[in-house]
This record gives sequence, C-alpha cells and structure tokens, in this order.
Amino acid sequence: MHNLPRLTLTLIGACVVVELAARSQFAVDLRPWFFISQWPAGLPEIAEGEVWRLLTPIFLHFGLPHLVINLAWLWALGEMTERVFGAAALALLVAATGVFSNLCQFAAAGPAFGGMSGVLYGLLGFLWMQSRFNPGRGARLGNPIVVMMLAWLVLCWSGVLEVFGIRVANTAHATGLAAGLLLGFFSAKLGRRGA
Repeated sequence: MHNLPRLTLTLIGACVVVELAARSQFAVDLRPWFFISQWPAGLPEIAEGEVWRLLTPIFLHFGLPHLVINLAWLWALGEMTERVFGAAALALLVAATGVFSNLCQFAAAGPAFGGMSGVLYGLLGFLWMQSRFNPGRGARLGNPIVVMMLAWLVLCWSGVLEVFGIRVANTAHATGLAAGLLLGFFSAKLGRRGA
C-alpha cells in the first residue's frame, strides 16, 4: 500500500473534483475562481494575496476529452516521476512548471485558460532529460512517448485543432516543456556528479 503514487492520485482526484463541481447544476460557476486572473491585463488578485491563482488553472479542464487525456498522461508521467524521484520532487516540478507555464500563457493570451498540459510537458521534459543524461537513476521514458507528445505539440501549434473550435494553450505547452527540459538536464548533470 505504501507504493501507491499518492500525490499523483491526489492531483488526479483534485482535477476530477474541480471538473465535477464546475459542471454541477447546483453550484456557482467556479471556473473564474480558478483562472489565474479575471482581468485581461495585470494580476490584481495575486497582488492582493490570492497567490494560489498562479497554480490553480492546472485543475481546470474544458470538457471530458480534455480531462481524460490530461489525466491519462498525468498518471503515466506523474506516477513515474513520483516512483523514481519521490513525492517531494513531483510536487516541486508541478509547482514550478505549473506556475511558469501559467504565467507565460497569461502573458501570451490572457486569463481564460486551464488544464494540466503545461505541467505534463514539464514532466515530459524532465523525465526525458533524466532518461538521457542520468539513466542510472531509473527513469525510463521510451522514445514513442516523447515522439507522440512532441507530435501533439506540433499539431496543436499548427492551428488545425482551432479549425474544429478547439482552443489550445500552446504557450503553456511549450514553456512547460522548456522548463522541464532545463530542470531535468541540470538535475541529471548534478545527480551524475553526486553519484
């Protein structure tokens, strides 16, 4: 029982609860409270102390396909990160890549976005660099996963999905990946030096 990826399961549960609460016919629309801001410029709520808004957009999803796809990747990448590096490392990665990708997405397109994708691409980048530069640690991220997620990234940036009315937080994806690559590369190099 102690081998369960508790943080990964907690993150999945939080996303499901937020989605169910946001869709409940008895609840007030909660989405504006999870957006990084309710204003198109500046972050007045955060300046007034609502710092959790820097991270809460990761728990918002826009429809069942968005939720299911993100949670499947969260299970795969989060579980591997938590199993190999521990819950504290996963928490730091989620916080760092989540806040960074959310701020970049806000700067690029305003406050109305959500999803775990920036974090997922951050985890992808981190695990990819660990697999490549610190393989003795035990992170084994297969090339098919990397290729599939990078192909999806390119497809999203191509604008094809927007033809079908699907809006994508492309900046969050790309900046989450960049943050994960950097964190993974430097921590892998430090990890190998300390071994």
